[in-house]
Amino acid sequence: MTPLISVCIPAYNRQQFLKPLLDSVLAQDFTDYEIVICEDKSPQREEIRQVLQTNYAGDARIKAFYNEVNLGYDANFRELLTRASGRYCFFMGNDDLMAAGALSRVARAVTAYDNVGLILRSYDWFATDPLRPEQTVRYFDEDRIFSPGPQTIATAYRRCGVLSGYVIHREKAMSFATNEFDGYLYYQMYLAACVLTEMRAYYIHDVLTHSRSTEAPDFGNSSREKKVFTPGRYTPEARIHMVTGMVKIAGAVDERTGVRFAHSVRQDIANYVYPYISDQLNLPPPAYLKLYHALGALGLKKHRMFTVHFLLGYLLKERGYNVVTKFIRTRLGRSPQIGDVYAGEKA
Repeated sequence: MTPLISVCIPAYNRQQFLKPLLDSVLAQDFTDYEIVICEDKSPQREEIRQVLQTNYAGDARIKAFYNEVNLGYDANFRELLTRASGRYCFFMGNDDLMAAGALSRVARAVTAYDNVGLILRSYDWFATDPLRPEQTVRYFDEDRIFSPGPQTIATAYRRCGVLSGYVIHREKAMSFATNEFDGYLYYQMYLAACVLTEMRAYYIHDVLTHSRSTEAPDFGNSSREKKVFTPGRYTPEARIHMVTGMVKIAGAVDERTGVRFAHSVRQDIANYVYPYISDQLNLPPPAYLKLYHALGALGLKKHRMFTVHFLLGYLLKERGYNVVTKFIRTRLGRSPQIGDVYAGEKA
């Protein structure tokens, strides 16, 4: 029988985190699911295979696939959707953990309301102990249901950037499949925008996933990523490329569907640009100014908060800036008028 949920894991290196991740899924108080793993031809392929064979051999819930070539983040995301069979796909980062009761919470939401295409969720960051998070990210004070349309897309778009806990209606997502935006690392944003032109979003206030804050990015190995990304860090060029992708994808979906939301997306990115510059604050002033102008040229500079963030970053540097933005995320990020794009009602 087709499961309600496919837990999808894009595996690339980080074999030491695979067992804790899988155990956090297998410990869920929900049974109508499968686990789909697509290993993307990483240097640790055999170690990953050994983890699965040693600990989970014979477990029919786990389906592992080994890509013949390195597809890269976006194409492997698409591969997981193809390999999965569930009504919904619940994606997990390969070094993160699923919170207790997460699958049950998603199942209740998608069965209580019809035409739900996307789940927005709360999550937290931890360094060593998931029970002692460094920061918890919540967008609203309670569960919310959102109607299809431009305001919902703009609200959800950027908030799909973190992979773990991203839940999408599989069949509807597959109907929009394309490789046009491969290499930007934001295929999930593209799918969210497309799906929400026709389906509703649901926000779950409870924390669904625990994300590790200690691991360096491992992008830059596929043919579409090599020229832009350097494994182990984000360069200024990589950050420009990623934000360019966000704006480009929004504009393309906006134009093709006629659901006008791209302007609100640019405003939202400008208001909350800190994730894309917080790791660039040690740049020499000329390089930092170049980053400011490059991102501003994408239509962000016209929004005041974009410049405010860059000035605060320059003055406070990484540690002080992170303290300020953490305050913004925890105290202001719950406001019903996030970036002036909020559109939802209590669930």
